[in-house]
Amino acid sequence: MTQVFDDVGEIVETTLRRLGNRIVLATPLGIGKPNAVINEFYRRAARNPEISLTIVTALSLAKPRAKSELEGRLVGPLAERFYPDYIELDYISAQREGRVPSNIKIHEFYLRAGAYLGIASAQQTYLSSNYTHVARDIISLGLNVIVQSVASRSLGRETQYSLSSNPDLTLDLLPHLLAERAAGRPSTFIGSLNKSLPFMLGDAVISEETFDFLLDHPRYQQAPFAVPSAPINTQDYCLGLYATSLVKDGGTLQLGIGELADSIVYALQLRQQRNDQFQLAYRALAPSVAAEKACLENGGIDSLNRGLYGCSEMFVDGFLDLFQTGVLKRPVYENIELQKLLDSGAITERIDKDWLDRLVAAGLETIDGKTFAALEAGGAFNPGTRYQARTILSASGERLSTDLTDPKAREALLAKAFSKRLNGGTLLHAAFFLGPRGFYSALRELPEVDRQRINMTAVSFVNQIRGADSELRTAQRRHGRFFNTAMLVTLLGAVTSDGLESGQVVSGVGGQYNFVSMAHDLPDARSVILLRSTHTRRGLTRSNIVWSYGHTTIPRHLRDIVVTEYGIAQLRGRSDRDCIVAMLEIADSRFQAGLLQEAKKAGKIEASYEIPGYAQNNYPQRLEEALKPFRHEGLFSSFPFGTDFTQEEIVLMSALRRLDADTRTPLRKFGAIIATSLSRPLCNSSRPYLERLELNAPAGLTQTITAKLVRRAILQELEDRRVNLSA
Repeated sequence: MTQVFDDVGEIVETTLRRLGNRIVLATPLGIGKPNAVINEFYRRAARNPEISLTIVTALSLAKPRAKSELEGRLVGPLAERFYPDYIELDYISAQREGRVPSNIKIHEFYLRAGAYLGIASAQQTYLSSNYTHVARDIISLGLNVIVQSVASRSLGRETQYSLSSNPDLTLDLLPHLLAERAAGRPSTFIGSLNKSLPFMLGDAVISEETFDFLLDHPRYQQAPFAVPSAPINTQDYCLGLYATSLVKDGGTLQLGIGELADSIVYALQLRQQRNDQFQLAYRALAPSVAAEKACLENGGIDSLNRGLYGCSEMFVDGFLDLFQTGVLKRPVYENIELQKLLDSGAITERIDKDWLDRLVAAGLETIDGKTFAALEAGGAFNPGTRYQARTILSASGERLSTDLTDPKAREALLAKAFSKRLNGGTLLHAAFFLGPRGFYSALRELPEVDRQRINMTAVSFVNQIRGADSELRTAQRRHGRFFNTAMLVTLLGAVTSDGLESGQVVSGVGGQYNFVSMAHDLPDARSVILLRSTHTRRGLTRSNIVWSYGHTTIPRHLRDIVVTEYGIAQLRGRSDRDCIVAMLEIADSRFQAGLLQEAKKAGKIEASYEIPGYAQNNYPQRLEEALKPFRHEGLFSSFPFGTDFTQEEIVLMSALRRLDADTRTPLRKFGAIIATSLSRPLCNSSRPYLERLELNAPAGLTQTITAKLVRRAILQELEDRRVNLSA
């Protein structure tokens, strides 16, 4: 029987008495962690070296930290506004400061991007594993505790529970924990109720009896950690336009988090709602013959009349936008024959005589219990209709034949049992979610009929087609387009997404390999790697397309499609030489000559090869000019889906990045100080921004110089924005 606690100390003490001093604790990635429970386990072990504590998780979230006193003036108030009640995880600061006790191990299989570079304890205990293999690896470590934040709701006298944001690994781990329980070996599943978590349906709904312990008290509840939307720039928008041209109407979509995913969502909505503008914007990029061929073979630029189905490990807020704007509208069902008929166009969701005739023609001659359940889940029957003893009972209690080959039986079923149309299909299968505050609010307020179209489920379902229902998964995921981002891609098509050649882990493999592999296994799917062709750090721009690199996430034998802001490279089934040609054509022109020289030096391309003229104008300014007319019409703004930042904060973030680049060396900093030495620290234009940083009345020489440097960067940023608007 489930025990309910109102004190975190008691629930941890009871767990230790039950299991002893060896705890292998799994807790979800992202917002599914009950931080107060985890902290209490950590503190107990930190105080008592006889307790062996292993925590296995991913994506441990923390309030943003400022890297300097100046940055702190911007970040500090933001953190307080966004995360007023957030309970920080103790082990994060302990890892950063190198003070994790020897009896505690923290294994993360996916790290916050760049957060643990140079942090020895986190780098040494990182668990490198594909997302679908993580459950297996956790079990091998001796799993005996799962702790998770859960949502609940009351329906009459019944209380329902949902794994909400994170059924991903919990659903894959629970069978092991339940088997241990059945075998008499102690284990514990702890749920911590959080009324701020959206109640999600599908496989995320579990019974109260599944939990050993439930923690229920307001002091342990907190708003889910929000990730504010980042601005989308020209580079990302162009990537999104090209990527969207690869999406096939009636297909399947997978997305990750970040600006590149947001740019695809925006472009998909534009393609659907203002198709003429989408096509004009796409043409304005002057797509190459290779890009046009890729679009023709894989996707298109016309409206998405049949719509898309989402199957993504991560439910990003963009999927909700696509659902609400009519892009995500291709439902999938749990019956293979029904799914095939729908996808082939043989039937629609409207149920009539022809619909039943076509079911029979497809080989469905009788409705057995399994078929009834699948059709019922799809909303095919009137409420109250039941299956009993190889017959169907109508809502009025009339017994009907299940023989679909009998015309009279079909007529009776159509009149007395079947509804007018299917309405129970799933529009999105996802394993976890994370996003901005407005996303969580929208999920909490989602109408029940819409909530039922989203199935939060196990990562073992979403990230692979293996399983007893692999035929159904294959049918559902027709024309899959699996979009993932990369840090670097070589000219030969090897992808680096998670780490550095030094062995330092930037983030993690996560599910990227799963989706790349699945794209090769599915008959009409494509893996699409999204790559910004360059990156700029501290004023220095480098190419993200390289000849070679000493770390690989996706090997070149799984190369498929790579998209940059300059075009599309189809690499699947092509020779090394042809891959080099394709990758050079989507590289930034500032780096093409050097890359080509490396390839020639290695003997992988003929010495006489020259980059064609049409690919030699891959410069950022050309893309800015291409999108400029559309920006005058209100398209391609920095925050098309809104933002939690104020206008002053948006300007300040850009200005401080500019200032960082301008002062990255002592010489450049000295020059910037000289340039501002004769200026006044305040003016009407810069005043509100300096007030936001509390630099409007600087105290002492250091603050005065800082205020002048910031003022200069602000005025430059404001002038650039004014010029862009008037150009």
